Amino acid sequence: MAQMAFISSPLNRQANHRSDKSWLEARKADPKAKFIQMFGDGLRMAGDKPNLARPDDQQILIFLGEDDKSEPWFAFSKQIEGEMMGLRGLMMAHSVPRDTLSIIAQARSLLHWHERHGFCANCGSKTEMSDAGYRRHCATCKTDHFPRTDPVVIMAVRNGGKLLLGRQKAWIAGQYSAIAGFMEPGETMEQAVAREVLEETGVKIGKVHYIASQPWPFPSSLMIGCVAEAASELISLDDQELEAARWFDFADVRLMLEHKHPSGLHASHPWAIAHTVITAAIDS
Repeated sequence: MAQMAFISSPLNRQANHRSDKSWLEARKADPKAKFIQMFGDGLRMAGDKPNLARPDDQQILIFLGEDDKSEPWFAFSKQIEGEMMGLRGLMMAHSVPRDTLSIIAQARSLLHWHERHGFCANCGSKTEMSDAGYRRHCATCKTDHFPRTDPVVIMAVRNGGKLLLGRQKAWIAGQYSAIAGFMEPGETMEQAVAREVLEETGVKIGKVHYIASQPWPFPSSLMIGCVAEAASELISLDDQELEAARWFDFADVRLMLEHKHPSGLHASHPWAIAHTVITAAIDS
């Protein structure tokens, strides 16, 4: 779990203070304040750190929190000149410290939400940012809107010494991973695991064990990692969701995790929670 991306932000989000405008203005004026400029999914880097630049007075700032040196971090969206690096590329390159990558991910999720929620879903009026970026308020109908996080269950399904893995058509050749899907209203985590596995592979599920979670800022999901015990092995594939689903012996899965399988098959990289739940399923 220690190798997963986006789980190690050092920031204190200061939820009890960020609605205090005078407190916030003092943090903005702090000479040690750090400002992350993003545009879409990209930002400009300075080595292994984001290229920090103070915004002009027109920029709307989101407060991210204070680090362990009490230095405040902010984020804003503005067109970037020159070469940009995407967040997913930074994650895969392992070129940015894990704490910094987690801060950037938080910034991206919040900025993405603001970019798409400028108008009230209740009455259609324009909304205003408040609470340092953690709320949008509609002055017309007095409705408050809050950033959303979409829960996704992701599970390694096992039966005896075998593990059920699937692959999507869009993935690179040879890649297999854990089954995943969005939770629906009114579901428990366990119910969502059972439904998604049954819908995608036809396999029935018994007991479900929670393993870990991972924020996933593409755009803003929470991956809920589980190991599920299969009650059957018969696969009935939904080819609208998956291109293939197979049972693998644990020994094969270990080679796939290490990218050493003689057939060229491989499983997820350590920065993704799929790697964590697959490892937990075959090691516990």
